[in-house]
Amino acid sequence: MKRNSTSMSSFAPHTLLLLLSFSCILFTLTHSSSVILKDENDDGDLVDQICKKTPFFDLCSNILHSNPLAPKTDPKGIALIMVNNILANATDTLSYIEELIKQNSDQKLEQDLAFCAESYIPVVKYILPQAAEAISQGRFGFASYSISDAEKEVDACNKKFPGSSQSPLGDRNNIMQKLVDVASAIVKLLLNG
Repeated sequence: MKRNSTSMSSFAPHTLLLLLSFSCILFTLTHSSSVILKDENDDGDLVDQICKKTPFFDLCSNILHSNPLAPKTDPKGIALIMVNNILANATDTLSYIEELIKQNSDQKLEQDLAFCAESYIPVVKYILPQAAEAISQGRFGFASYSISDAEKEVDACNKKFPGSSQSPLGDRNNIMQKLVDVASAIVKLLLNG
């Protein structure tokens, strides 16, 4: 019986130490998360903080605030949402180009539209999906490169139509370029930590 009380007393200090350590860790985690939340609330929500650092605040804010997941995510998630939005716009633009080609009888315009379709196909099938995957994996340098590549493809399509008033894709290409600029700025924020 004496052994039991001796062994119990030898465990008590270790148990007490363990409980104290756990309490300190819990306090530290609770305190640091409240500081983080306080900082975020002082400057507004995370979406607005990030969008203020892009060239098109209103566009960025409208897109991200319309996505129910954006306010509940981190900067990496916000970048991913933006790239997926660009992908949706690029996919829609590619479908629009394909419809214009079907409805057109002007050979020169048809060739220019076909060139644009060839520019958008890799953006939709490879470039933006690779950018999204790179963001998910934390490879922000590659994501930045991919987004830049998507911008070059859209710009190449734009150059087929000398004046935006003559281009049947002017508005769509302009929106795409703005979206790419926003995504590029967000990914650069991730790169710079």
